[in-house]
Amino acid sequence: MVPLLWYAEVTNGILVAERRQICNREQSALFLTMLGELTIVDDEKRPAVTQLAMLDLARTYGLTGYDATYLELVLRTGCALVTFDRQLADATRKAGGRVFGDPE
Repeated sequence: MVPLLWYAEVTNGILVAERRQICNREQSALFLTMLGELTIVDDEKRPAVTQLAMLDLARTYGLTGYDATYLELVLRTGCALVTFDRQLADATRKAGGRVFGDPE
C-alpha cells in the first residue's frame, strides 16, 4: 500500500539516478515496467483527511512532511514500512509501527 505521494517520489528517484548517471532511460523504463508488475495498492484516504495527523507525526518525530505521510499510513493501516531511511524506520518503531525485515 502506498500514499499517492509515492508515485511522485518514484519519479523523482528515477530522475535523480538518471542525472547522476546511475542508470539510463532504458533502465528507468525497465524499472517502471517491473514496478508495474507488482501489486501496489493506493491509499484510499485523501491527503487532506490525514494532514493533521501527518503534521503531528512530523513534529513529534522530527520528520519531513513527506516522511510523515508514510508513517501515518503505516500506523493507520498496520502495514509494515519498507524503507532504507534509518530516521523514518526509527520513528516508525518509536510510534509503534512495524518495519519490514525487523524480527517480530
